[in-house]
Amino acid sequence: MGRFPQGIRGKGSQRWMQWLVNEAPDRLNESLGLGPIDWRSPVRADDYAEYRDQGFLDLLGIDLQTRPLRTFWPLGGPQWDALGRAASGEVVLVEAKAHLNELYSPATGASESSLMQIQSSLSEAALGLGVRPGYDWSKQFYQYGNRLAHAYLLDQLNGVRTRLVFLYLIGDHDVKGPSTRAEWETAIHTVHHTLGLSVAPAFVTDAFVDVRQCAVPTQ
Repeated sequence: MGRFPQGIRGKGSQRWMQWLVNEAPDRLNESLGLGPIDWRSPVRADDYAEYRDQGFLDLLGIDLQTRPLRTFWPLGGPQWDALGRAASGEVVLVEAKAHLNELYSPATGASESSLMQIQSSLSEAALGLGVRPGYDWSKQFYQYGNRLAHAYLLDQLNGVRTRLVFLYLIGDHDVKGPSTRAEWETAIHTVHHTLGLSVAPAFVTDAFVDVRQCAVPTQ
C-alpha cells in the first residue's frame, strides 16, 4: 500500500529527479549538503516508484509511535518525489520543482470527510512552527503546506530527525522553468509570506540544481 510505479518519465521535475537519484547521486547529495544519502526512491530497480501514506514510512523504516500518521492525515497524503536516509540518520523527504506553476499549487480538493482532519493538522503544524492564527494552509500553496505538515509530524511530534528538501531546478527550458536562482527565491518568499512563515523551519532545506550543467537525460 502506498507504492506507485512511475516508469521512466521524459521531462520536468519527475524525470530530473529520477536521473539525479540514479545517474548522478553525488551531484544531488552535494546540492543538499547533507553528506552521503541512501536513496530509496525513485530507483530504477523499483520501476522508479514513488511512495505515500504508510508506504513512505515503511520504505524509510519509520514507526511513528507517539503520533501515528493515521491520526494526523487521511489516506491520499503527499506522494514524495524522492526519499532517502542520510548518513547522519536523518530522514530525507524531497519535493522537486522545475517550473513556477508546480510551486503555486491550488487549494486542497479533499472530500468533506477528510477536510476537517487536514485543516486541523495543517493548523496544528502552522501554530507549532510559529505562524500566527488566521492563516489557512488548505488554501493557496496547499501542497507546500502539507509537505511542511508531514515533516512537522515526523520531526517535531515524533522526534524522528527529518530533513524536508525543496529541490528547485534551474534552466529546464523544456518546461519553461526559471533560468536563475533569484527567480525561485522570489517565488519562495511569496509562498512563505502567504503562509505566514517569517523564516523557514529548521528542518527545511532549499536546494538548487542547474540542469543546464547536467547531462541530458536519455529516454
